[in-house]
Amino acid sequence: MFTGIITDIGDVKSLTKDGDTRIAINTSFDTSTIEFGASIACSGVCLTVVDKGEDWFSVDVSGETLSCTVLENWQVGTAINLERALKVGEELGGHLVTGHVDGVGDVISVEDEGDSKKFTFTVPDALKAYIAEKGSVTVNGASLTVNDVTDGAGQTQFCVNIIPHTQEKTTFGTLKAGDHVNLEIDILARYVARMREV
Repeated sequence: MFTGIITDIGDVKSLTKDGDTRIAINTSFDTSTIEFGASIACSGVCLTVVDKGEDWFSVDVSGETLSCTVLENWQVGTAINLERALKVGEELGGHLVTGHVDGVGDVISVEDEGDSKKFTFTVPDALKAYIAEKGSVTVNGASLTVNDVTDGAGQTQFCVNIIPHTQEKTTFGTLKAGDHVNLEIDILARYVARMREV
């Protein structure tokens, strides 16, 4: 379980495809405190540490995960939002995030709003019922608050504002129109929707 508060920006050190894909990721985390088998959210995808060095760790990624996340587009040098798993008793600064990506969205536009930037994303049809104004959503692993939601002809969009601190401490500082992002809906929205069905 995670909070959606990004604590490091890593980048892809290497990719090796042999059955599953092994991805080595550069990090500023103290890797001596990372156990083999630990979970780390990598741009919103919960992955298991299988190897590590002084300033990097490796994860194995299945074909299924590659096919339903933005990880299939990663290359050496790709910047990655990183968060280590939540420990009992730690501050929950964002919202409860599982690290299980629900779908991939697209960046439609990035606009300046004062010192902040307004990002507009598309939402896959299967997820649009779970995105609500003032609700929480996870984009590339970051816990964000939805400003508004627009249901248009054949497409739902939502907007978030990214303050300068978040731009600096996450990959949002370099995200641009046309990029793809991992989306995870709020787990509470999922349960509320299910309760309404039964």
